Parts: sequence; structure tokens; C-alpha cells
Amino acid sequence: MVEASFTGLVKTILLIIGAMVALRFIGRLMIAKRNIEEERELLNRERSFQRERSEKLRNFGKINVVKGKQQTTANTATEDVDFEEV
Repeated sequence: MVEASFTGLVKTILLIIGAMVALRFIGRLMIAKRNIEEERELLNRERSFQRERSEKLRNFGKINVVKGKQQTTANTATEDVDFEEV
């Protein structure tokens, strides 16, 4: 028959507490890593937005003439209409 000793009980309690502390620490590290990745993604999106904004501001008011059959998706949705006088 196996007897429960005081030292065995203390070891078990310390083992459980140690496991809980380790899991908590690992959880905090994972949360910090996720936050860093989200911050990097946000900064990348902000940089691309700023680049696009500066490009649009630089080309603001300029007209581009495209020759040939090179059409964008915005141009395919519109049609030229001839107006007739009634």
C-alpha cells in the first residue's frame, strides 16, 4: 500500500504551481508576440497608405493619355454616348 507523505504532497503542490506559472509565462509571451506582429502589420499598411497618398498628391491634376486598346476596369464600365438634338 502506498502512503501519502507530507513531502510528496508538498512536491505535488509545488509542481502544480510551477506548471501554472510556466503556462502563464508562455501565454504572456504569445500575447506579446501577437501584439508585435499586429503592430508591424499596421505600420506596413500605414506606410503603403502614405506612399499611395504621396503618389496621388504628386499626380494630382495631371492628365494621362493612354493610346491603344489598353483599358482599365473603370473604363470598361463606362460607355461613350452620342447626344442628338431633338
